[in-house]
Amino acid sequence: MKQFKGRVVAPGTVKAEALVSHGGLNTLASFQKALQFGDKTATCGDQNNKDLYGKQMAGKALCLPQTIGSTTGGLVLYCACSMNRQPACLLFSNPIDSLAAAGSILASVWLEDVSMPVVDNLGEEFLSYVQDGMTITVQEDGTVEVE
Repeated sequence: MKQFKGRVVAPGTVKAEALVSHGGLNTLASFQKALQFGDKTATCGDQNNKDLYGKQMAGKALCLPQTIGSTTGGLVLYCACSMNRQPACLLFSNPIDSLAAAGSILASVWLEDVSMPVVDNLGEEFLSYVQDGMTITVQEDGTVEVE
């Protein structure tokens, strides 16, 4: 087991299976099927993300460097949470961008019974260490344990 410490963006605790992207997450392309066509497992539809394309994101500890794409990014994350199709948590190796932060924070404040803890600034070592299928535990203080 290895521990990493980051900055809490949206609070919460969770234990989930890791799903890793070494490239940026295009939120609109990735969640479009989940939001428009009823895919409850949130299968990644971004063909440009070779790490995630075709994989189920709902309920996973999504480990990534950053999000990319259009200004809809925050709204897409908020909507995924409101439809209960969100990842278990978002874990960023880099600082989070303002759009992803806004969507995550609004979901944590406005939606009842919805949790998607978000931690950023976990560092490059985090993204190099974590692999698909590992068990991730997120604690309230931004500590992330990888097993």
